[in-house]
Amino acid sequence: MNAADLPREVTSLPPLSGDALLAAVRAVAQGPLQQQVEAIDRQGHYPAAVLRQLAALGAMSAHLDAPAGPGSYALAIQAMAEVSRVCGATGFMMWCQAVCGLYLQQSGNPALMGEVLADHAGGVGLGGTALSNPMKSYAQIESLLLKATPVAGGYLVNGTLPWVSNLGPDHYFGAIAAVVEGDAPAGKEVMFLLRCDAPGVELRECPSFSAMEGTGTYAVRVKDLFIGADEIMADPAKPTIARIRAAFVMLQCGMAVGITQGAIDSMWAVEPQLGHVNQFLEDRPATLQAELDALTARVMKMAETPFDPSTEFFIDVLDARAHGAELCLRAAQSALMHQGARGYLMSSEVQRRVRESHFVAIVTPAIKHLRKEMARLSTEELPA
Repeated sequence: MNAADLPREVTSLPPLSGDALLAAVRAVAQGPLQQQVEAIDRQGHYPAAVLRQLAALGAMSAHLDAPAGPGSYALAIQAMAEVSRVCGATGFMMWCQAVCGLYLQQSGNPALMGEVLADHAGGVGLGGTALSNPMKSYAQIESLLLKATPVAGGYLVNGTLPWVSNLGPDHYFGAIAAVVEGDAPAGKEVMFLLRCDAPGVELRECPSFSAMEGTGTYAVRVKDLFIGADEIMADPAKPTIARIRAAFVMLQCGMAVGITQGAIDSMWAVEPQLGHVNQFLEDRPATLQAELDALTARVMKMAETPFDPSTEFFIDVLDARAHGAELCLRAAQSALMHQGARGYLMSSEVQRRVRESHFVAIVTPAIKHLRKEMARLSTEELPA
C-alpha cells in the first residue's frame, strides 16, 4: 500500500456546485479512475493524481462552509457515491480527506483554519483520520493507543496505530491521544493534527488486505512527537467529538450507496443474456434499487442537519449507516449470483465489489460496533 510521492501542485479551478460538481466527478470516476481501478485493487496503486483532481473540483470539501455559502453534506455524500460506484477504495479515501477537512474546520484553531485548510480543501495537501481507535475507545471496545504527556508549550505523544489510511510521506491526519501525567490518566484526551514527516513519526508497511490495497494505509509509530498549539484541534477532545460524530458517520454512507449502486449496475449488465434464469434469484436489481433509493433519500434528509446534537438523531444516523453496510453486502453477493462464473473471475468488478462490501461492513464503525452503540444509546440515554 505505497503512496506515490507525487508533486503537490494542483490546477486551480473554481469550486463547482450541485449538478455541475456531480457531472465533473462522474467524468473523473468513469474516465481516469476507471482506467486505474485494477491497479488500485490488485497492485496497491495509490491514485494521488485522481484524488487531487477530485479535490480541486471541490468533491471532498463540498460539506465545508466557505465564503460563498454553507457546505452541503448531501452533495459531499453524492460525490463520494459517484466515485465509490466505480472504485470503493477511492471512495473511502475521499471520506478520509473529507473528515480530515471537517476536523480542521471544526477545530476553531486559526493556525489550522487558514492556509492549512485551504490547501487541504484544494488537494494541495492530502490527509486522513486516525479516529478508529478513539471511536472504539469511547464505545468501550478497546483502549486508546496514543498517550500524550503535558510539557511546556504542548504535549509529547507516544504510541503506535496499527493502520491509518490515505497517508504518504508528506501527508497528515487527525488523531486523538489520552493525556497522562506520569503513569496516571489525566481524565481527558487531546485531538491534534499529526504530520507524517514530523520528527518522531514512522510509517510502516501493513500486511496485505483482501481489498482496498491502494488506500495508502500504514501502521504509524510515534515516539516523543511534540504537539504544540498550532497542531491542536481540540483540548479536551470529547466536546468536539460529540459535536461532529453524526457528521463523521453520515459521510461514510457515500461509500455504501456507491458500492451498492455499482453492484446493481453489474446485475443489470447481464440481464439481457441471463435474465431468463436470474429471475429465480432473490434480491433482484429492481428490488435492491428501490431499497437503495429509499435509504439514499433518508440519508439526504439527515444531511440537512449534520450537527443535530440529539441522541435520537445520532441513533438514526447509526441505523442508516448499518442499513447501508448490510445492503452493500446483499447487493454485492447478489451481483455475484447474477453474473455467475464471469463474476467469479479475479479480474471481475463484481469480485472486487464483494471484497469492498466486506470493508464497508467492518471499517469503523463496523456493523457490530453500530449495533452496540445503538443498543447502548437506546437503553442508557433515551426515556423509557
